[in-house]
Amino acid sequence: MLDYAIIISYLSAILLVGLWSGKGMKSLQEFSVSHRSYTSIVIFATLSASFIGGGFSIGNAEKVFRVGIVNIVVLWGFSLKELLVAKFIAPKMGNFPDVISVGDIMERGYGTMAKVITGFFSVFLCAGIVGAQVKAMGLIFNVFLDIKPIWGILIGCGIVITYSTVGGMRAVVLTDVIQFCVLAVGIPAALVFGIVKLGGFSAIKAAVPAGHFSIPGEAMTIGVFLSLFFTFLLGETLVPPYVQRLFIGKDATHTARGTMLSGIFSIPFFAITGAIGLVALALDPKLDPNLAMPTVISTVLPAGMRGIVIAGVISIVMSSADSFLNGAATSCINDLVKPLRKNRLSERQELVLAKLTNCLVGVFAVIFAIKIRSVLDILIYAYNFWAPVIVVPLAAVLLGVRVTRAGFLAGIVAGLAGVLTWNGLLRSPVGISGLVIGVLCNLIVFAVTNKLTTSNADSRRCSR
Repeated sequence: MLDYAIIISYLSAILLVGLWSGKGMKSLQEFSVSHRSYTSIVIFATLSASFIGGGFSIGNAEKVFRVGIVNIVVLWGFSLKELLVAKFIAPKMGNFPDVISVGDIMERGYGTMAKVITGFFSVFLCAGIVGAQVKAMGLIFNVFLDIKPIWGILIGCGIVITYSTVGGMRAVVLTDVIQFCVLAVGIPAALVFGIVKLGGFSAIKAAVPAGHFSIPGEAMTIGVFLSLFFTFLLGETLVPPYVQRLFIGKDATHTARGTMLSGIFSIPFFAITGAIGLVALALDPKLDPNLAMPTVISTVLPAGMRGIVIAGVISIVMSSADSFLNGAATSCINDLVKPLRKNRLSERQELVLAKLTNCLVGVFAVIFAIKIRSVLDILIYAYNFWAPVIVVPLAAVLLGVRVTRAGFLAGIVAGLAGVLTWNGLLRSPVGISGLVIGVLCNLIVFAVTNKLTTSNADSRRCSR
């Protein structure tokens, strides 16, 4: 009963804070980037809470249970990405003071058509990732509270949709900070209690197959290992919710520092969530891997502490889902609806449409979640339709590279052709992901086309 009381109180508090934060909101810009005055600590907390979703927690524990600590190392590709963004991208955000979406940035480099294309892929990616988080939410409510997954999905997602729709980015940031504090304490506590219960790390090592501690491990070749590492390095690079976090800082210094702290934090946190998978394996080798983290929490923690940790796990999923919902709504209205409409929308119309889109994406995510199986696998699938298309031309604009529309279009065609051919027709030879091939194709074709078209433009100017 104590655990139930803690969880209900926590969910009620999150809902109330989210609803309260929506007071006075009047525009799409407020819905998308709030007041652009957050400090580095707030950016660190909200960014960390956003990316630590079901895939990087429950999914990580599941994969480590199956294949070993190599999955922790491949996730560090994501950590490296955060550090690179903090070093090279975040300091340049002062060059984009008025943008609210990835599409706005792309429009500056390649025009309105690029904004619309980016908006389409942004919505697709965000909706897919929300679906993965919603799936994890159903699992959490089922295991911990003995509620059927479909009802867990409806309850958890209903709360997220409500406060993220009413409060926009302000609600997302405030609830993220609360959720980050809970998960940053609760998840490490579960690992510590698990290690103590099993008699120390040496006992876990003795109970777990030796191959689980080798890299790349028995179930993974070097090629597959490198492919997965680069998949996580590139897959969520500059996705809409993370780019929006680069817009909300007081200045570029706060933005860069917060992003760097988030990248550093992710390194031990991925190790902790993965290690929980080893604890679960030592507890019960016949356990369903998808239940690795929930089983450890249910088994090793005392009442009260268990309620706090369950709240932390719920936080992991909610904080990621709300961010991607907001990213999908912003991209849909700002990058798709506004450019394609002949008549300009009023501020109120933009805000109403964004809130409506937020709700609709959440509903579709619920439907999507019922169909999917592995939380982490669906993340990788969604990545295939972002990185090979958007990352290269977006990074070029952010880094101040001279770009052309021809380079953008040629890169998109090459990236999509690369990933579809490699994954679809060739069936991923030697285990290398089509995402990596798609990004490489985009990079080569974009660079060559961009170089040729800029050179031709310069030649025409000189001839005049």
